[in-house]
Amino acid sequence: MSVDPYREIVFDRDGDGPAGQAAELVALARRGVTDLVVFAHGWNNSPSGATRLYADFFAPFPELLAPGVEAGYAGVVWPSMMFTDEPVPDFRALVTTLPEKERAVVRLTELLALAPPEEVAFAEFGALLRELADVDGAGFAADGPVPDFLLADPVETCALFTGALEAAAPRALPGDGLGGLWKGGREALRQAAYYVMKKRAGRVGERGLGPLLAEVARAAPGLRVHLVGHSMGARLVAYSLRGLPGALRPVRSMTLLQGAFSHYAFAARLPHDPGRPGALRDMQLRVRGPVVACHSRHDAALGVMYPLASRAARDSASFAEPLGRAVARDPRWGAIGWDGVQGVPGSARRTLATVLRDGVPASGCVSVDVAEAVRSHGDVRRPELAGVVVSAARIGRR
Repeated sequence: MSVDPYREIVFDRDGDGPAGQAAELVALARRGVTDLVVFAHGWNNSPSGATRLYADFFAPFPELLAPGVEAGYAGVVWPSMMFTDEPVPDFRALVTTLPEKERAVVRLTELLALAPPEEVAFAEFGALLRELADVDGAGFAADGPVPDFLLADPVETCALFTGALEAAAPRALPGDGLGGLWKGGREALRQAAYYVMKKRAGRVGERGLGPLLAEVARAAPGLRVHLVGHSMGARLVAYSLRGLPGALRPVRSMTLLQGAFSHYAFAARLPHDPGRPGALRDMQLRVRGPVVACHSRHDAALGVMYPLASRAARDSASFAEPLGRAVARDPRWGAIGWDGVQGVPGSARRTLATVLRDGVPASGCVSVDVAEAVRSHGDVRRPELAGVVVSAARIGRR
């Protein structure tokens, strides 16, 4: 590890972790640590990969800190899966992340490799996707709404995704018949994995990290906590605010790096549906300082694949309408890591250069365009982004 003191915070898929983790963080405060920077990784398939990310990201911090600041560092390790810019998931990572679903993953992989042109094969594929996502035969899941593509006819689903990927009309079947729809099947599997990890990230944040931070705050009320999350890890740290009792406010800043969740998450009402709030409505008020969303137009994963996932999962009334490039331009399905915070009045917008020169506003939602430094979804090992975190935390030299 590039910094000291550093601790790892480990959670399982339900947000449970080994005993004593809060006590270790409290001990840092009693040793003189004033500020604790907590980073949650995104879609990684190994703890060692997450640790390397933390080592790289934290390396510039000691040179950026103001005199008198005693920083401690923590990395959240949770069972996630690789999320790349490619439309095909890493099947080995799926088995690693979802070992209890190995039989389903192996058979799904076989079907995609064989690409059988029979409808019965697509029916099996659809049933396996529901098994992967813990959706029962009646179309219900224990912890929330089920994406519509998991409930639709599997042939239709694969046709829709094939059309979306080819930017063509989804009902226009390829010349080689049903067998040509397995390209859309690969995307359907990727979207099912995305759905599983999305639920898991929120659960780990709300049931795991949030209560742990509350425990730390009760024992060490003077410790200032600064949350950082990348991709699905941004969702994790944001949802941890829901796990904090309202009276406790240990989080002094939160920086979301290419966050893979809705840009309307913090909105009091959705512009396209004023009767509904964002999933994290007013949660930014539980942060004493700024909530910073770093976004980049070069992030293809969030610019194309995230809107496709959101559109397919949330709009049953029009699921059969054409999917494709228009989805990425529809503001209903945008990611916070693509164009920043939306729907929150008074939110500030800054360029990366401006933030590095003048700092981050002291409070409220702040969207920072980091496109000049971040060229892809995983391109966050950047000293400029470390500078944004330090500025948001008010622990920098200026």
